[in-house]
Amino acid sequence: MILYGLKTCDTCRKALKSLPDAEFRDVRADGVPGEVLESAHARFGASLLNTRSTTWRGLSEAERAGDPLSLLAAHPTLMKRPLIVDGDEMHLGWGRDVQAALLG
Repeated sequence: MILYGLKTCDTCRKALKSLPDAEFRDVRADGVPGEVLESAHARFGASLLNTRSTTWRGLSEAERAGDPLSLLAAHPTLMKRPLIVDGDEMHLGWGRDVQAALLG
C-alpha cells in the first residue's frame, strides 16, 4: 500500500498513523508517477484537484482551465490528499468511507 501526500498535511499524518504498513511518498519531494496520476484521474475525475488549496488560488484563470494532469504534474500539491493506492484499489481523502474500506 502506498500513501501519496504531504509530510505537513494533518490528514495525511492521521491516515499514515492508522495505516502503519503503508509506504509514504511525499508528493512535493517525490512527485506522483504519471501512470498513477492518469489512473487516479480516470477514477476520480475533477475531484482529484484540490480547488481549496493556496496553490489553486495562486493560479491564473488560464492555468486553472488547463489540462488537470498537466497541472498536477507541474504542481503536485494541487492533488487532493491523501491518495492511497492498494493494489488495484485507489482511495482519495481520509473520510469515513475510506477509513471503513481500509480499516474494516
